[in-house]
Amino acid sequence: MGKAKAVRITGARSSLTDDVRARQRRYMFSMLVRTVCVILAVVLWQESRIAAIVALVGGTVIPYFAVVFANAGREGAPKAPESFAVDFRPPPALGPGAGADDSTTDSLKP
Repeated sequence: MGKAKAVRITGARSSLTDDVRARQRRYMFSMLVRTVCVILAVVLWQESRIAAIVALVGGTVIPYFAVVFANAGREGAPKAPESFAVDFRPPPALGPGAGADDSTTDSLKP
């Protein structure tokens, strides 16, 4: 017989609910950063046009990446789960008992 493999439960994927919740959190965090960028662009417009333009570009580009990452779906394709080899060997078949004499085995032969 070959070696049996036991699957570790820690290799299981996260539930769909947890995955959706994590993607929603990433999207909301990205939108929060975008909002801060747009507010900075408005506040810094009179002080430093270059910083305001950089913040405005950030506020323009971030939504694209936020949507791409939010719609990326579940984690990568499932790979083979981590496993470890269990060396299982069935016990050998038992022979005749220690006190058995040969006459009983001869009487069974035709």
